[in-house]
Amino acid sequence: MQERTALLIGEAGAARLAASRVAVVGLGGVGGHCAEALARAGIGALHLVDADTVSESDLNRQAVATFATLGLSKPAAMALRLRSLSRCMLTLSTAFVGPDTVEAALPGAFDYVVDAIDTLSGKLALVELCGARGVPLLSCMGAGNRLDASRFCVRDIYATAGCPLARRMRSELRKRGVAALPVVCSDEPPRPVPGGTIGSLAPVTAAAGLVAADHVILSLLGLR
Repeated sequence: MQERTALLIGEAGAARLAASRVAVVGLGGVGGHCAEALARAGIGALHLVDADTVSESDLNRQAVATFATLGLSKPAAMALRLRSLSRCMLTLSTAFVGPDTVEAALPGAFDYVVDAIDTLSGKLALVELCGARGVPLLSCMGAGNRLDASRFCVRDIYATAGCPLARRMRSELRKRGVAALPVVCSDEPPRPVPGGTIGSLAPVTAAAGLVAADHVILSLLGLR
């Protein structure tokens, strides 16, 4: 299944990915596309975490969302999709990640963790857990209310600009003495949307997830 991938990264690289276990926390517009790209690239084991269920409002952007999966938990819906295209080993959690639940939501050892959740408390809990365990963490910042998919990249949290979520994260990380954190971030300022609900566009959220997956893959291969 990974012949085309191995042509690019070599048999040893493909074997390294196959021996890796990655957690994707949050399976919405960003995390779902990240998880799928990791599975297609040949990551051997994925741990999928999300407390939400698939709703009609997810259909415009989320890899887990189809008419057939409405009402399913997002980990279950993502598992159905990934089992149709990959033989990676899957474990699932429907925990809502926060300071009191983060450890139980991420059992076992991981080679990498991707944070694609929305809550600041959950993101900070993942930073603290991964720091204590010595596990690399990539945290995804805001992808909503943006139109330009080309403006996502991975940079250190302290080198970001134009993202309100990143600004709040920086403030909290300084209080905790965290000196660095790689994040997926856009430098496009979020656009005002009537009513306060966050707007989203499929290419934008997908681009953020694919940038995250690429960074994880290259990091596991020792190329980042």
